[in-house]
Amino acid sequence: MSVPGRRWGVLGAAGVLVVAAALGGCDGSRSDGGKKEFVIGFQGPLSGSNRQLGINAYDGLLTAVDMANRRPDLPFRLRIVASDDQGMAAQGPAAAQKLIDNPNVVAVVGPVFSGPAMSSERLYSRAGLLSVSPSATSPALAEQGFTTFYRVMASDGIQGAAAAEYLAKGLKATSVYSVDDGSEYGRGLSEALEGALKARGVTTVHNEIIETGSFGSAAGKIAAVAPDAIYYSGYYAELAQLAGALRSKGYTGKIISGDGSNDDQLIALAGTGNAEGILLTCPCGDPNHDRSAAAFVAEFRAVNSGTRPGTYSAEAYDATNAVIAVLRRVGTGAGRDSVAGAFGGVDLPGVTKRIIFARDGDVRGATVYLYEVRHGQRVVLGPVDSLVRP
Repeated sequence: MSVPGRRWGVLGAAGVLVVAAALGGCDGSRSDGGKKEFVIGFQGPLSGSNRQLGINAYDGLLTAVDMANRRPDLPFRLRIVASDDQGMAAQGPAAAQKLIDNPNVVAVVGPVFSGPAMSSERLYSRAGLLSVSPSATSPALAEQGFTTFYRVMASDGIQGAAAAEYLAKGLKATSVYSVDDGSEYGRGLSEALEGALKARGVTTVHNEIIETGSFGSAAGKIAAVAPDAIYYSGYYAELAQLAGALRSKGYTGKIISGDGSNDDQLIALAGTGNAEGILLTCPCGDPNHDRSAAAFVAEFRAVNSGTRPGTYSAEAYDATNAVIAVLRRVGTGAGRDSVAGAFGGVDLPGVTKRIIFARDGDVRGATVYLYEVRHGQRVVLGPVDSLVRP
């Protein structure tokens, strides 16, 4: 059966790009021979310097919706409306409000980044609109009392502790320079990392850099300290610049970063030489190298013109399927309140993990993986806990 590709149209203004993807449906509340239509919203970066992570997540959502719409036993049809927050906290509320103001949106997959999640989730909670992030990992998000917020990736309290474990036991680093980008995500990850490093007796220097251009000043400071390793808590576009600046300053220690940098665009932007040897932690595996995820990868590539799943693709797929499962259970009379009310009871065998939530909206269970850039490719080395066993 032929698979429809993406059909994106710009619907919004005021700096907010709103994208709609209609998969076999049509305008109106009913489609496909009278079936009820539900709209799933998406919020994430579809433009901006780190947009690839948002595109990865959107494509995972698209795959789940396309697969569901092809099922003859689905009692409704699904349509996607996406709102671009550019990955910026300041753009989050406007992007969220676009989805809230659409009365047909019964749930949202996103926000993708922690900054927009922090600035948007109070709006979603007030509207009673379910928001399921595939990837917003700031530990503080679970502490705000948001009533409709869930996430399918573990918080950075877990990632930071695992990264510290690898630095201390795997690399046997005695000194680590911890740098963050000043974002909600960056601060949360660096705080978790530094606390865990100090508990292990590792000397830590902290610096927050919000710098554009060459990153030469920050790289010079790091090179002068000459730490065993630098851990960058931020996103791939900025790490690519920082890595190049560090190499130019003669820094020879290890460069490590987290899930926000775990994308092939890091290599494309930094260049193969500058990216070589960079280590990346992520509370996510790579489905492209997981035999149990082969069916998902095949479907993803069919829906997305041969593109392979990227970081957050499988998590967005799982988040979407959890929403679809709730819609099936609640029935065609589902609305925002009933969907949000039922979502906490989800128990779904996903591609990434079993999707079941704690009372604060955090997914239960997590494995943090380590990646390394080798010969221009990101290679999965394995779960961190298996790499640091005595």
